[in-house]
Amino acid sequence: MRLLISNHIRVAQESLRSNRLRTTLTTIGITLGVMCITVILSLSYGATQLVSNQIDELGGNIAVIRPGSDKQVQDFRDALIPFGAESFTASSLTEQDYRSIKELDTVEQAAPLMSISGSVRTTDEDRTIAAPIIATTPELETISNLTVRDGQFIDTITNQNTAVIGRQLSVDLFGTDQSIGQLFNVRGQQFTVIGVLQSVPDSINYNNLNINNAVIISLDSGKSFNQGIAQIRQINIKATSAKELASTVTLAEQLIIDNHSGEHDFSILTGDEIAHDTSLLFTVVAYVAYIVSAISLIIGGIGIMNIMLANVAERTREIGIRKAVGASNYHITFQFLIEALVMSVSGGVLGFVLGYSVAFFAGTLLPFNPGFTWWVPLVSIGTSVGVGVLFGLYPAVRAARKNPIEALRQYH
Repeated sequence: MRLLISNHIRVAQESLRSNRLRTTLTTIGITLGVMCITVILSLSYGATQLVSNQIDELGGNIAVIRPGSDKQVQDFRDALIPFGAESFTASSLTEQDYRSIKELDTVEQAAPLMSISGSVRTTDEDRTIAAPIIATTPELETISNLTVRDGQFIDTITNQNTAVIGRQLSVDLFGTDQSIGQLFNVRGQQFTVIGVLQSVPDSINYNNLNINNAVIISLDSGKSFNQGIAQIRQINIKATSAKELASTVTLAEQLIIDNHSGEHDFSILTGDEIAHDTSLLFTVVAYVAYIVSAISLIIGGIGIMNIMLANVAERTREIGIRKAVGASNYHITFQFLIEALVMSVSGGVLGFVLGYSVAFFAGTLLPFNPGFTWWVPLVSIGTSVGVGVLFGLYPAVRAARKNPIEALRQYH
């Protein structure tokens, strides 16, 4: 059997080599489709793993609470509008939720995150920079493992109008990374820099916050921009241990439901779930890429069927001779199906290699690298095999059904 398969592969290579241009053009369609699939899968997996690894490095005892009920992308329309109507409503999380969770015995620390809209500008208004502004509590430093390069982090003792900024923002705003004591304005309110954070290599994290360009102020300062109300977009929880995380999530969920009069209008995420929002953009892009890939694969598949039908017509006498000397319909079908698979698998392997090359190049422009896991090549190359079988089966069956006497008579 192994000798028969080896002979079929050799014959397939010789047949396809005799029509190199036609074979090459057909293979390119498969290659482009598989390349698109590989790029999207590897980048999406890399972005997800980046956040997941950050959670694991923090001890595996971190959970985040976000407004809005749990929901997955149900169809293409939901992927294009990932935030839905919740984007236009106020956050369901309140300061009371944060206070209640902080009092739990299994919670070591908790920190709320409140986003402030506005830009950062120097007091002389010489420079204005759009930067993420987050109001929070001192616990964020420990929970998110932030490192202060110069100065100190916000605490309960420092003045309300003080701030900690990212190193890159310090350079962009003041022209130096040693900006302790410098002043800047946010929506007409003046702040003093008391700390500069250490640069982090990954701008993507579970807080959805670029630390290198961020402004961090106290929660009381943030509330002053919103009529004394804390509009919290996320609450970070650090359980006393990884073993206590599950029970902590259960207790926190019940507390917030009670605070919200029975409404489950929030999500508590742990582990890989936290990375869902990070990979959501790639989910949207993936839908578009899959459409492009499908078109390329269909074109490649039609090309495979076309070249195989041409081969069947050109090799009618060969088919007749093979059947005359004892070849069964199964052998003929298998022979031509292998020829289709040689083209599709060759295109799949080449597309997989090119896809990862493109993904690694894109990784130099993105804040994360592509990820590699066993199911990426399985899906990519498996898709090409499926296309080969789907579009190569009809020509193979048609070849097998030829009458050997008529085949020999036609080209006698």
